[in-house]
Amino acid sequence: MRLISFEDNGQAGVGVMVGDDGFIDLATAAPDMPVTLKEILVSVDGWQDKIAAATDGKAADRALGDVTLLPVIPSPQASWCVALNYQTHKDETGLDRSEYPEMFLRMPVSIVGHGQELVRPREEMAKRYDFEGELAAVIGKPGRYIPESEAFDYIAGWSCYNEGSVRDYQSHNRQFGLGKTFEKSGSFGPWMMTPDEFGDPYQQNIITRLNGQEKQNSSINLILTRIEGIIAYLSEGYTLQPGDVIVTGTPGSLPGTNKAMEPGDVCEIEITGLGTLSNPVIAAE
Repeated sequence: MRLISFEDNGQAGVGVMVGDDGFIDLATAAPDMPVTLKEILVSVDGWQDKIAAATDGKAADRALGDVTLLPVIPSPQASWCVALNYQTHKDETGLDRSEYPEMFLRMPVSIVGHGQELVRPREEMAKRYDFEGELAAVIGKPGRYIPESEAFDYIAGWSCYNEGSVRDYQSHNRQFGLGKTFEKSGSFGPWMMTPDEFGDPYQQNIITRLNGQEKQNSSINLILTRIEGIIAYLSEGYTLQPGDVIVTGTPGSLPGTNKAMEPGDVCEIEITGLGTLSNPVIAAE
């Protein structure tokens, strides 16, 4: 099952994808459901079975092109990102990491949905604005002190993430800070795919293309801190909540390429077996 968050005439909604261009509007198929995906995860027990029962066998009643796609979870309680989680990225940055995952937070204002414009900061402020193709996990139920062996039981679904980074600001101090949360600098989508459909993430690849040219291509199996370990580590500190987003890290660029995005570019993040997140890049006003 693939679920989208969308907006139409100022109204938020949730849809179930049918093919790649159409969807079933849950407001019609299941009118008792909440109108945001986060609230469905928070308040609807057995949400996946209930949505399946309301939509299985039905044809699409809406088209993707007629709505604005929002980030899969538009306003999560937390969006945790992992830095330096592939050896190839660690090597290209020249940065070191401890034995623990390098974690930082992103603000909702920094993320847009599939098809929406990424904003390159003003050139006089920032010389490098880079893409980072990553796999994101969406937490589906509360959990504290989660053992690694049970971590995948807490995942509601998976999505693509462009963890757009303003390198100049990232390097201003020891924290990645503002450089990781510039307004509309990253993206999240196009949909959340449930684990039963996606399967084993370690069997899939991250592929990033800029204007059709391949820039990243890496097996997710090469991450340094496994997804189970990230979830277990975060849950030591607080109770993970439905709708929390965990962004699992980016691989290095292919030899001879770089990660810089400029106005006029189109950046695509593909996770094999899941889908492709695509965004045009514009200049900041």
